[in-house]
Amino acid sequence: MNVVDAQAASAIRSTRCVLPDGLRAGVIVLRDQRIDDVLAHDATLTGVDIDDVGDAVVAPGIVDAHVHINEPGRTEWEGFETATQAAAAGGTTTLVDMPLNSCPVTTDVDALRQKRAAAGGNCHVDVGFYGGLVPGNATQIGPLLAGGALGIKAFLCDSGLDDFPAVGKADLQAAMPVIAKHGSRLLVHCELVTGAPPPLHDARSYAEFCASRPAQWELDAIELMISLCEKYTCPVHIVHLSTSRALPLLAEAKRKGLPLTVETCPHYLYFAQEQLADGDTRVKCAPPIRDTTNRDALWDALRSGVIDTIGSDHSPCPPEMKILDRGDFATAWGGISSLQWTLPITWTAARQRGIAVEQLSEWLSAAPARMLGLEARKGRIAKGCDADLVIWDPDQEFEVKREQILHRHKVTPYEGARLAGAVQRTYVRGKRAYHDGSVASEYFGSLLTTSGSDNYRNRT
Repeated sequence: MNVVDAQAASAIRSTRCVLPDGLRAGVIVLRDQRIDDVLAHDATLTGVDIDDVGDAVVAPGIVDAHVHINEPGRTEWEGFETATQAAAAGGTTTLVDMPLNSCPVTTDVDALRQKRAAAGGNCHVDVGFYGGLVPGNATQIGPLLAGGALGIKAFLCDSGLDDFPAVGKADLQAAMPVIAKHGSRLLVHCELVTGAPPPLHDARSYAEFCASRPAQWELDAIELMISLCEKYTCPVHIVHLSTSRALPLLAEAKRKGLPLTVETCPHYLYFAQEQLADGDTRVKCAPPIRDTTNRDALWDALRSGVIDTIGSDHSPCPPEMKILDRGDFATAWGGISSLQWTLPITWTAARQRGIAVEQLSEWLSAAPARMLGLEARKGRIAKGCDADLVIWDPDQEFEVKREQILHRHKVTPYEGARLAGAVQRTYVRGKRAYHDGSVASEYFGSLLTTSGSDNYRNRT
């Protein structure tokens, strides 16, 4: 018999717990916002409230390292309230907000303070922030990191926003030694525009849109970042990889031991160019979704470890900016809204390939936590970690319906899709943030700052 001090303790029992050593039955004991212990499935606990979830999978909460929330300044696009309730409903317990699309963009310490002020008390899940690298702000990178930014984001091409322009090689060379000194990481949108983009003769044609952002742009940008990563020994994270043509370059960089990590996104793993309809601008994103052969190669790269993480790249906008009435890929805003279904989207495609639920948790939870330097508290079900959990049924299928959508605007290419892997409950540091269709009215989310510090547990 295991005797546990019942004061402020609870437990979850399941035949399928995703633990660091694999999938097995167990009882997870929660106390004071953390995992107090992991016991055998048949453990008898005295005086502890045990929630027996049967065969449902209990996994670490998803750590989404790539989300655009847009607040302050563009809250009509999205906001901390709506984004984090969608996250909680989808099993995401930690997310990191990108430094652009908000106003001001997070390119100095004052803007970071404004971001934290807007988020404070409005989050259903834990939220961290990146700082941004733009031309001329290299002196701000050190203060941003000292102020709690979990990394620095840069674009090598037009971001779509005048206040977050692309950086050049000189900007990167000025910032990377500072980022390396702080033990942080540079996240890079890797498209390097060379020459005039191929024109769109038919703005409704998805094939023409895809061709207008060729894979060579990604290759050129990734080659540059690999060379700079090696020169400055600065950790680099390639965000939203879309082209499989870059995989040999990335594999070689990893063989050389460079501090390089790679992310892809659910839309690159679920959709393929051949199935996308002309005029459906809901699927416009950059880099674009490519063909079936490319998609299959991305899955192979996840299996082999060349790609490390999966992030949603949730990037919403007001519906009118998607130009849905004309289906105009030339002028529609690029970005896909999917934060609420990262887990079932990815699982629906993964189970078709014979991938196990514990492998999925590596890509969605453990690896992003390591990339962010949060692995001591996030991404694992282990004693001492935050009690961030998602309970889900891999076999339960459902249709994505408009009335279920919890992010601000109800525009997503997944509407009407039949997905597998329904989320039943989400716990954020031991508090039930979502349960069978309802998000808790309380705001359980904390604001994350520097990795390894207890300060990140405090709300501001």
